[in-house]
Amino acid sequence: MPAFKAIIRKFASKGEKTGWTYIDIPNDILKKLKLKSKKEFRVKGVMDDVKFERLAVYPIGEGDYILALNSDLRKKLGKKEGATISVKLEVDTAGVEKSKELLACLEEEPVAKKNFESLTMSHQNYFHKWITSAKGADTKEGRIVNTINAMLKKMDYGEMIRSLKKGK
Repeated sequence: MPAFKAIIRKFASKGEKTGWTYIDIPNDILKKLKLKSKKEFRVKGVMDDVKFERLAVYPIGEGDYILALNSDLRKKLGKKEGATISVKLEVDTAGVEKSKELLACLEEEPVAKKNFESLTMSHQNYFHKWITSAKGADTKEGRIVNTINAMLKKMDYGEMIRSLKKGK
């Protein structure tokens, strides 16, 4: 597993990535990962002593990539912007768990299914992950209903979440 040191950074202003906390992936590490594509991909590994998986690495232009650090990982690391961390990573080929219940409901709503299938795989995965992470049956059911409604309105995941927050 390729290893390197990285400084935790945060975008002050970067379009849709504004506010993201991330680390830069060095070009020599990218070469060791032997990528077949120049698109977003997932990695697994260890930061300091914290294991992680299914984290997204995003291209940001000119051959550069960043690894976004979600809030759960940042809390486990106990480090903030400007801190240095040790990183070991490799490409994560494991797929996201799909919600069978959502797929069944989409079969009953052809318009919602068509809109869902028009989303990129990574955006479909946001919905699947949100639904499968529900702890209770009622929560899962509500999330499926919200997803179907979002698909009928041609909303992506971010639009749906913002809409749900406004409604509270």
